[in-house]
Amino acid sequence: MGPGPSSLLQRLEQISREHPDRVLRLRGQLPLALEAAEVEAAAAQTSAWEPFELLIFRGFSSSVTHPTAYDPDQSALPPGAVLGSAELLAGPLDPSNEQVLVEACGLDGFLDPAAWG
Repeated sequence: MGPGPSSLLQRLEQISREHPDRVLRLRGQLPLALEAAEVEAAAAQTSAWEPFELLIFRGFSSSVTHPTAYDPDQSALPPGAVLGSAELLAGPLDPSNEQVLVEACGLDGFLDPAAWG
């Protein structure tokens, strides 16, 4: 079994400090905000999840789809987040000219600093 999402995120943030011209975009899912009794019943339904996107740049993570804490010592991953894929972009980001360097793939490959180019 691999590292948990928060541990994985910390490792990716550390690697990103060494590559200030790269942005790692993580995509995954978050459970919908439901009452406790509804969570168990909804867990098996795909509609019980919503998309989640996080950017890692120069050692910091920030969600572009959900609020994050101001405290940089707190994880940018909300409880229950499930990370799915990552893509490497040229940084800093320019929304009018986004440059994808590595198409969406599994996150584990980016634990190797050489994968960041």
